[in-house]
Amino acid sequence: MDFRLELNVKAFPVQIQLHEPIMLAGSCFTDHISKRLSAHKFKVLENPHGILFNPVSIETAIAAYISNRQYSEADLFQHNGLYTSWEHHGQFSHPDAGAVLQMMNEAVANAHTFLKEAKWVIITLGSAWVYQLQNPSMGGQINQVAANCHKVSQQHFNHRLLSAAEVEISLNNIVKGIQTFNPSANIIFTISPVRHHREGLVENNRSKALLISAVHQATSVFSNVFYFPSYELIIDDLRDYRFFAEDMVHPNYQATQYVWEKFSAACIHENTRKDMDEIGRIVHARGHRSLHPDAAPHQQFLSTMLERTQLLQQRFPFLDFSAELAHFSSR
Repeated sequence: MDFRLELNVKAFPVQIQLHEPIMLAGSCFTDHISKRLSAHKFKVLENPHGILFNPVSIETAIAAYISNRQYSEADLFQHNGLYTSWEHHGQFSHPDAGAVLQMMNEAVANAHTFLKEAKWVIITLGSAWVYQLQNPSMGGQINQVAANCHKVSQQHFNHRLLSAAEVEISLNNIVKGIQTFNPSANIIFTISPVRHHREGLVENNRSKALLISAVHQATSVFSNVFYFPSYELIIDDLRDYRFFAEDMVHPNYQATQYVWEKFSAACIHENTRKDMDEIGRIVHARGHRSLHPDAAPHQQFLSTMLERTQLLQQRFPFLDFSAELAHFSSR
């Protein structure tokens, strides 16, 4: 007897291969996929503006990467002794304005170069709820959508739900911008399963529905644009609070691992998945700590893993195994 309905994700017609650079942007759920890709030696660039939740802020960030925008002090505001930007996550904050601008502009320049060569862009949408600036004394422009509120009082914002048309326009601009800048890039949209419960559960579902509908429209209109159902895998397939962290909002390790396995099967080429198995074993072996490092069995282990790593490095000269080679060579 079956006690749940499993979501079988169809294999993508085009799939990720090991040598293909991948840019990821969007909500905190992006981090789960990015970490697993990085652990398997994919060339990855994650969230050059920091975590972003709403489609308008993601659109703004992507446009900055494409134009190689240079931020100036006029783009910053100061709050609680820190300079930061309404277009960035709080990680781009510092008491010194020059330090903030250096971080921002280096990140944009790196993203500009990376996006030009990226074969895949994975965008995770978190919420259609936005905070629009209403106080010009806080920097920015009236009605500008804030990527992050930076713990500024809510009285300075208009909190509202984007319309269906606004979400669709943002996604269309994202796709058109990327495909014009880099015609060879494939785009994967996914919706974060993290519930934005502070808006309310009903309001959260309205938000997710707008995002899902807009992504469906984008995949219907544009070529090389795909949808991966992270949201449905957690909310409809697993469908149980035991797959969430103690806050009942964020998926736990089991849930994110399940999504990763589904993602790998649907989005990553079969031959690459086989190579990932061996890469994963090498990376895991590097973390092994022996109680008796000078004993013959451990020395043989190091020798064996060094040989296997050297063979992988020869097969994949574009991957970086320097840390593993150094570890297995130390005796």
